[in-house]
Amino acid sequence: MNRIGVTGHRSIPAEAQAHVLAGMRAALCGPHGSVEALSSLAVGADQLFADLALAFGAKLTAVIPSGDYEACFDDEADLARYRMLKSRAAQEVRLDFAHSTDEAYYAAGAYIADHCDRLLAVWDGRPARGLGGTGDIVTYARTLGRPVTVIWREGVERA
Repeated sequence: MNRIGVTGHRSIPAEAQAHVLAGMRAALCGPHGSVEALSSLAVGADQLFADLALAFGAKLTAVIPSGDYEACFDDEADLARYRMLKSRAAQEVRLDFAHSTDEAYYAAGAYIADHCDRLLAVWDGRPARGLGGTGDIVTYARTLGRPVTVIWREGVERA
C-alpha cells in the first residue's frame, strides 16, 4: 500500500487553487496499487486532499489532533465538511490531547509524517506561523528522510 500524507495551509489563494488541485491529482494518480491518504481534515489543503483521495478510491485515515477539535471550525459549512470526511474515513487516529493546541497540531502533523511514504506539502515555502504549521511539518518530515513534494504556484503569496 502507498501511504501519502498531507500538510498544508488552511488558506489557499484563488490563483493557486487550480495548481494545487492538479498537483494533488498527479500525486494520487502516480502510485500503482492501493493508496492510503492521511489527513487531519483541517480546512484548506487537508480537506481538499481528503476529498480528492476519496474520489480516487483511496483509503482515508483521519488523524484527529484533540478531543475538542471540532470547536476549531469557525464556519458551519467547514465543520459539516469535516464531519462528512471523517464519516467516510476507513480509520480514525485520535491523539491524546484534550484541547486543540499548537502542540496537538504539531503532533498530528508529525504522526502523518511518521506514517506516510511520501508527504504532500501545500506550502508557500515560508516559515510556520505557529508551532505545527506547514513549515514545521515539512522540516520534520525531511529530518526523517521522508520524500516531500511541495505543491505551490510560484509567485503567489498566502494572505
